[in-house]
Amino acid sequence: MPKVTYIQPDGAEITLDARDGDSVMETAVKNGVRGIVAECGGACACATCHVFVDEAFAATVGEPGDLEDDMLDGAASDRQPTSRLSCQIKMSADLDGLVVRIAPEQV
Repeated sequence: MPKVTYIQPDGAEITLDARDGDSVMETAVKNGVRGIVAECGGACACATCHVFVDEAFAATVGEPGDLEDDMLDGAASDRQPTSRLSCQIKMSADLDGLVVRIAPEQV
């Protein structure tokens, strides 16, 4: 199982096993990670699962699609170059060790 590490705005970290194909958001919600609100349940319709992907994984994760890009423009926290919606990042062996910082404001 690939691992993903979530870093809270206060610096606290939690590392979890993720199932292949589950999103970073789904893994967070299933395990009670604070800060991932996920109001829309992963439909890319709310921007309440905003994260900043660690630079080491930015190329592997890739760029947001058009809909996600539009949603990030309206996110509560300022967008950064590695901003993504965690509902749109699907875990796989290629992303083992992924590190994401949870945006300080989601709503």
